[in-house]
Amino acid sequence: MRPGLPLLAFLSVLAAAPALLPDFYITLLNYVGLYSIVALGLVLLTGVGGLTSFGQAAFVGLGAYATGYLTTAHAMSPWLALLVGLAVTAAVAVVLGFLTLRLSGHYLPLGTIAWGISLYYLFGNLEFLGGHAGLTGIPSLEFFGWKLDDGRSFYYLTWATLLGAVLATRNLLDSREGRAMRALKGGALMAEAMGVDTPRTKIVIFLIAALYACISGWLYAHLQRFVNPTPFGLHIGIEYLFMTVLGGAGHVWGALVGAGVITVLKQWLQDILPKIFGQSGNFEVIFFGVLLILVLQRARDGLWPWLKRLVPGRAARRVLPEADPLPRRSMPSAGTVLLEVKNARKQFGGLVANNDVSLNVIAGEVMALIGPNGAGKSTMFNCISGVDPVTRGEIHFLGQRIDDLESRQIARRGVNRTFQHVRLLPTMSVLENVALGAHLRGHKGVLPAAFHWERVEEARLLAEAKRQIDRVGLGDRLFDEAGSLPLGQQRLLEIARALAADPCLLLLDEPAAGLRYQEKQELAGLLRRLRGEGMGILLVEHDMDFVMGLADRVVVMEFGEKIAEGLPEVVQKDPVVLEAYLGGVEG
Repeated sequence: MRPGLPLLAFLSVLAAAPALLPDFYITLLNYVGLYSIVALGLVLLTGVGGLTSFGQAAFVGLGAYATGYLTTAHAMSPWLALLVGLAVTAAVAVVLGFLTLRLSGHYLPLGTIAWGISLYYLFGNLEFLGGHAGLTGIPSLEFFGWKLDDGRSFYYLTWATLLGAVLATRNLLDSREGRAMRALKGGALMAEAMGVDTPRTKIVIFLIAALYACISGWLYAHLQRFVNPTPFGLHIGIEYLFMTVLGGAGHVWGALVGAGVITVLKQWLQDILPKIFGQSGNFEVIFFGVLLILVLQRARDGLWPWLKRLVPGRAARRVLPEADPLPRRSMPSAGTVLLEVKNARKQFGGLVANNDVSLNVIAGEVMALIGPNGAGKSTMFNCISGVDPVTRGEIHFLGQRIDDLESRQIARRGVNRTFQHVRLLPTMSVLENVALGAHLRGHKGVLPAAFHWERVEEARLLAEAKRQIDRVGLGDRLFDEAGSLPLGQQRLLEIARALAADPCLLLLDEPAAGLRYQEKQELAGLLRRLRGEGMGILLVEHDMDFVMGLADRVVVMEFGEKIAEGLPEVVQKDPVVLEAYLGGVEG
C-alpha cells in the first residue's frame, strides 16, 4: 500500500461525513476536533518536550471568554476577538511559563494544577464575565458571507483548523526547532551542549500549546454561543492529558485518536452504564481511570503506534536533497593556544573534585587527560564545557574567559563535546541526532519551520549531518534509530554530532570505550585527520594503548590534582604516574 493512501482515505471520509451522518454524530465530530486541537498542544508539551501540564483547560477558557466578552460587551468582530484572545493568552502563558517551567520533577505538574485552578475560579468570580452563570448571546461566525450557525456549517471550519494545526506541528517537528524541542527529553545537559537554549525552547513549546488551546476555546464559544466556567476546570484539564496519553503522547496523529476514542466512549458509556447499574452517576470516570492504568501498563506509547502497525504499507524512501555546504569556521593556525585552564578548582560542598588544575590545549594537537577512576577528569570536562562552573580559577578559550558562560554559549564559540555515558535521542534517526549537533549553525525559528519556509537551511543542515556521519563510517545507518546501534557505534555517532557543530576544540570523554580493535584504529585515524586540519582535541580515555599511540601530550590526574604532564613516552616512565595509575594497570 502506498504511504499516502490511508491519509487520503481519512480525508475523504472527513469531507463526506456531513452528507452521510445525522446531526448527533456531526456534533460529536465537532467536539472531537475541538478536543484534538488541545491534545495536539499537549503532544508538543508533554509527549515531545516532557513537560506535564494539567492546566490546558484554563487556556481554552481564556480563548472562549476573551471572544465571548469582546463580541457581546463591545460588539467586536469574532475574528478580531480571536487575535485579541491569542495576544492575551500569549501574555498569560509567558508569565506562567517563566514561573512554572523553572520547576522540575513532581513540582511542575503541581504548579500547572495550581494556576489551572486559579484561572478556573477567576472565570467564575469576575462579574463582567457573567460569574458562574456565564456569558450568553455570543454571535455565530461568518466566513466570507457564509454564516456558521449550526453544527454542520461549523464542522468544516473546526476540522480545517485542526488539520492545519496538524500540518504545522508536523512541519515544526521535522525541523531544526523541532529537533531542539525533542532534545529536551534527552536532558538539558545534552541539549545545552549542542547549543540549544533550553529555557527558551520550553517557553516556546508552552506558548504553542497554550495558543492551540486558545483557538479551541474560541471555536467552542462560537459553536456553543454560550460559555461558563464548567468546561475549563481541572477535571477537564486531566481529561485532555488522558486523551493525549491514550492516543500516543509522542505522536501528532495520536491527539486525534485519543480525543476521538475518549469523546465517543464517554458518550456511549453515559448512555450504557446507568442502564447496567440501574442508577445514574459518573460511572464513565471510573471506567476511564481503569483504562488509563491499563494503557500505562500495556501500551505506554498509546494507541497510535499500534494502529499504525495494523495498516500495511511500505516506508517512504528518503532521499536527501542537494544542498550547498554550510559556512565553516576558520581554524586557528597550528600552535595557537585554544584552551587555557588556570588554577581551576571545583568544590562540591566539602568535596574537592579539582584542586588548582592548570593545563592548555593548542591547535593541531591531541591532548590526553588520564588518571584512575574518580581522579576528576570528567569534572574538568564539565567545567570547561560550562556544565559545572569552576569554584575558583579561570578558563580561557582563544584568549577570552569562558568560565562564566552557559554551555550553549561555549558551544557557539567552537568548543564541543561527547559524554562519558552516551547521551543520544534513541528514537530519533542517526541523521536527526547528528543534525542536532548542527543546531547552532542555523537560525530559522518556529514560524518559518511551521510554514516550511526553512527548507533551504534545513537541507544544508541535513547535508552537513550526512557528511559527518559518512566521516565516522556510519553512512549505511543514516535512517536507523540511534538506539538500535551497538554502544561502539553510538560513541562514533556522538563524535559525528559534535563535529557537525564545526568545532575547533573537541572534548572527547572516553570515545574508545565499547569499540572493537578495528573500530579503535579507524577512530584513531579520524582523530589524526582532525588534528591535521588544525583542530585541537582534549581526550579522556582509559585505554592506554589507544592514548599512547595517539596523544601528543598527556596530563595525569589523581584525587583531583595534576600529578604529571608531558610527552607520552616520558609520562609512561614517571615513577609517580606508575604508582598512581599506569603501574596499577600493568601490574
